[in-house]
Amino acid sequence: MAEIHLPEEHKIQHDRLLPGQSPVLESGHTFGSVTDKIASIVLRRPVTLGWALGLFICFAGVNILGLAVSYLFFKGVGIWGLNIPVGWGFAIINFVWWIGIGHAGTLISAILLLFKQSWRNSINRFAEAMTLFAVACAAMFPLIHTGRPWLAAYWLFPYPNSMNVWPQFRSPLIWDVFAVSTYGTISLLFWFVGLIPDFGTMRDTAKSPWARKVYGLLSMGWRGSARHWSRYETAYLLLAGLATPLVLSVHTVVSFDFAASILPGWHTTIFPPYFVAGAIYSGFAMVLVLAIPIRRFYGLQDMITERHLDNAAKVMLATGLIVAYGYSMEAFFAFYSGSGYEKFMFLNRAFGPYGWAYWLLITTNIALPQLLWIRKVRQTPFLLFLLSVDVLVGMWFERFVIVVVSLSRDFLPSSWGHYVPTRWDLATYGGTVLFFFFAFLLFIRVMPMISIFEMRTLLPESQVKEEVAAHD
Repeated sequence: MAEIHLPEEHKIQHDRLLPGQSPVLESGHTFGSVTDKIASIVLRRPVTLGWALGLFICFAGVNILGLAVSYLFFKGVGIWGLNIPVGWGFAIINFVWWIGIGHAGTLISAILLLFKQSWRNSINRFAEAMTLFAVACAAMFPLIHTGRPWLAAYWLFPYPNSMNVWPQFRSPLIWDVFAVSTYGTISLLFWFVGLIPDFGTMRDTAKSPWARKVYGLLSMGWRGSARHWSRYETAYLLLAGLATPLVLSVHTVVSFDFAASILPGWHTTIFPPYFVAGAIYSGFAMVLVLAIPIRRFYGLQDMITERHLDNAAKVMLATGLIVAYGYSMEAFFAFYSGSGYEKFMFLNRAFGPYGWAYWLLITTNIALPQLLWIRKVRQTPFLLFLLSVDVLVGMWFERFVIVVVSLSRDFLPSSWGHYVPTRWDLATYGGTVLFFFFAFLLFIRVMPMISIFEMRTLLPESQVKEEVAAHD
């Protein structure tokens, strides 16, 4: 291949960065090196001891999840810590937490694509996979929360029947079914369509006949012709356009589960935007929890640069401030409304039996993340990793406080109760966490975790071609 000499103005454009800002792709790469580095992780890199050990631990967790769910089906939801009045416990807490984590993948892929943000190219692929696995974990809880999943399907999904008996369509719980299933379907299609050109590259790069057959089947006859690229870009943009409003709608609908009720602490109009911001907050935290070890263990610091970590940390900081605004508005509404029940709810959250959980979430969700204002913290992967874990813990406790504290003390003191999760609650939740990482570890070994063809578009050679074509 003839060497391409860049005109001076193109070199200047490629290197135009703010002082102290890292590029989205370190210099020195070519089309071939980008392909080889990403594809070799799947096709040629041997299985490491760390990966095998991690997979074994996660597989053990999947078995624990299977055991906990099997026992649940055998005995019923009485094995959980649910009681009267706390009829919603870990199941709804974990459902909302997992759905929130699933937001960042589609946000990075769809919204940043429409806004032409090139820094998404290094992290969108595994963020999309993260979304799918998180939605799968979330979907488990509505199915198993009755203890009889075949009955849950009967109550939730409309189907033709001679009795004309339908689900209650005025219930936000039914809206959840349609919102989450639509979001999961569009996210899956968006993820798969984005993989097709890379499946073609893997098919052409693989040495093993079996790998060539499998990737050839998945690539659906991709040849990289102009017609293929034209249709691909049309389909990808259409899916991005469909997915973008879903990012906002899914967690808004989930927040209606609470906001449509009359329970103090739930019945508030600020829940939809504050739930969406919290979802993006926890989703980006999970992206960093995955990205920081990946770039370290697979030597991808030149593709997932400090620029990506810095940008993700800034998004976390911005959404964290929106969440802090939501907390302050909840306190304001409690006192400004003049409702004694709302005022008691807030005081009970802060100083009641679960006051420790409230102050823990304020510390982890609001106080500690303020360290992200410091550039040195944003650009230090270890500190950023710790803060991301901190945010994930804080967002889980936010859901715990909303669900449990409001239910445990409602209007009548005679109906008050106390909720304590059992070992089966903990086993089910911990099992879904390890199921998530089990699926993710398998993903990074069988599919390109970074988009090969989108990384090529970051090279100066591709920019020259695009500009020349546009000029012609």
